Amino acid sequence: MTILYTWLETILREEYEQVRMLKESPRGSVRLVRHKNSGKQFILRRFTGNGEVYQKLLGCSCPNLPLVLEAAEKDGENLVIEEFIQGDNLGFLLEGALFTPKETRGIVKQLCKALWVLHSMAAVHRDIKPENVILCGKDAVLIDFDAARLHKPGAEADTQVLGTTGFAAPEQYGLSQSDVRTDIYSLGVLINVMLTGEHPSKKLAEGHMGRVVQRCTQVNPQKRYKDVLHLMEAV
Repeated sequence: MTILYTWLETILREEYEQVRMLKESPRGSVRLVRHKNSGKQFILRRFTGNGEVYQKLLGCSCPNLPLVLEAAEKDGENLVIEEFIQGDNLGFLLEGALFTPKETRGIVKQLCKALWVLHSMAAVHRDIKPENVILCGKDAVLIDFDAARLHKPGAEADTQVLGTTGFAAPEQYGLSQSDVRTDIYSLGVLINVMLTGEHPSKKLAEGHMGRVVQRCTQVNPQKRYKDVLHLMEAV
């Protein structure tokens, strides 16, 4: 992997140019870059930590996930080049208006399809929130796998607390190990925010969707939907 990382750094330096910085944090950065010859734009991620899920996603084609083109690691430092999804960020859209139950169902079902692909690889996203969803035409695309991890049977708890306060499930704070039901918890919060603009603890969505949210966000993972297929059927 060290050789691949060095090769990728060289390619990026010689054949790509930065368009703009999209996000920067102590863990790393996300940049929009352009290939000098073709003019095509891509997302470049540099981050410290575990990049195993990006390795799993290499070449995986799903309309609800960005295509990961290259992924390399050296001494805990990760380089990832992925498809640039041109569309509207869900977090930005929610600043202007809420979504109808019909719109919410359509988006959530697509996110469930994305998660079904991840979960089939034993991967858990662990950071589902409006800012990590891009609406591109009729497609909802789930992005940013920096906090994602592979589920490890037999492990008692997560070794690192990652996720976003309000959307992260209780087990992400060291109570137990994250699994597919961790993402279902976050999806439940997302559904509620799309419908009400609030966390379910402050204002629960009305009617059937409110009951779906309640089951998704049970503190005990065993009381949530057991997988995203059951959630798809419920919404």
